[in-house]
Amino acid sequence: MIPRYSRPEMVAIWSPETRFRIWFEIEAHAAAGMAEIGMIPKDAAKTIWEKGSKAKFDVDKIDAIERVTKHDVIAFLTHLAEFIGEDSRFVHQGMTSSDVLDTCLNIQLTRAADLLIADVDALLAALKKRAFEHKDTITIGRSHGIHGEPTTFGIKLALAYAEFARNRERLVAARKEVATCAISGAMGTFANIDPQVEAYVAGKLGLAVEPVSTQVIPRDRHAMFFAVLAVVASSIERVATELRHLQRTEVLEAEEFFSPGQKGSSAMPHKRNPVLTENLTGLARMVRSAVVPAMENVALWHERDISHSSVERMIGPDATVTLDFALHRLAGVVEKLVVYPKNMRKNLDRLGGLHNSQRVLIALTQAGVSREDSYVFVQRNAMKTWEHGKNFLEELKADKEVAAKLGAAQLEAMFDDAYHVKHVDTIFARVFGKA
Repeated sequence: MIPRYSRPEMVAIWSPETRFRIWFEIEAHAAAGMAEIGMIPKDAAKTIWEKGSKAKFDVDKIDAIERVTKHDVIAFLTHLAEFIGEDSRFVHQGMTSSDVLDTCLNIQLTRAADLLIADVDALLAALKKRAFEHKDTITIGRSHGIHGEPTTFGIKLALAYAEFARNRERLVAARKEVATCAISGAMGTFANIDPQVEAYVAGKLGLAVEPVSTQVIPRDRHAMFFAVLAVVASSIERVATELRHLQRTEVLEAEEFFSPGQKGSSAMPHKRNPVLTENLTGLARMVRSAVVPAMENVALWHERDISHSSVERMIGPDATVTLDFALHRLAGVVEKLVVYPKNMRKNLDRLGGLHNSQRVLIALTQAGVSREDSYVFVQRNAMKTWEHGKNFLEELKADKEVAAKLGAAQLEAMFDDAYHVKHVDTIFARVFGKA
């Protein structure tokens, strides 16, 4: 985790203090569950909870014990015993380390998912507000980076809104996928612990029981979780890339807010660079880098190995912290985005009306001209505009074969830009619902 790209609430989920507190809660709930079915004395379970709850776990001391034991859970249990006393012998009975580690990881991932869902909600609110603000702000649409036909800037933002609404659903599904608990002991067979204990712990922690856990929770769940994070990151990059293109000097239809005192270049004082969206593009790459290791973690040896462990210690914090930061940053970019409708209009008019070519093509076919000939008629006049700066409408009027089928008034009527965006309300109703 890089502090520059981190926010405190998400970082806290992955701190050693949080991890050890979750470990204790898993152990204490397990002890309570054992007491419920008579595996251990109820007084012992009560002592474990009361004394452990007041304990201030010393991270440095646990690390020092681990340097000797070479085992993190044993180091923690040794330290916990200092607070619990004699009843510590009832802690962790019938359990294996993965019961603690895997259940803890899933708690951390669900908490991280909750923050990410809240981040998406904030982004959705910003996108919706700006989409309605520019619902009718006409702009040129582009395919292959080349002018196509008009759209509105609001539709561009509505597209992003719909995309992140889907991402929210994906995050909810990903959260459910990893919200499982395993307290099943060595090999996951419950030989030395009753399945009722697992159910008890799962209920207390707001998790579902893992149907079959071997000695670890199956890693296909985690692979799916990180794959969803990657999809969300890719959506961030898509929006960021769109805004970066729109900020290019030759386009300048929208740009990131440039705050007072901000500097764009150490050498060129005139620069106003899209640094935030460029940064988001890079952060998206880092989130996606977690996917392949997560997928490779699925194939473990037999009932378990720990080849997944080192991977998850890195990708868990890094991917969630980075995505949290990126979503928050993108929401800020959208909220403060500076939009230039006049430049959109100027760019729309740059090609002399060529964006109406399809409408003329269709009109010619409806007037009895074959599609092949219609295409030739329209394209030859379009190329005069493209290559020599001619006025497309005037060239069409002067073309004898076009004029034989379409009168001047008909052609002029086809150069009404409102035609292209007449269904904006329909699109908005599909995305945002009817007002």
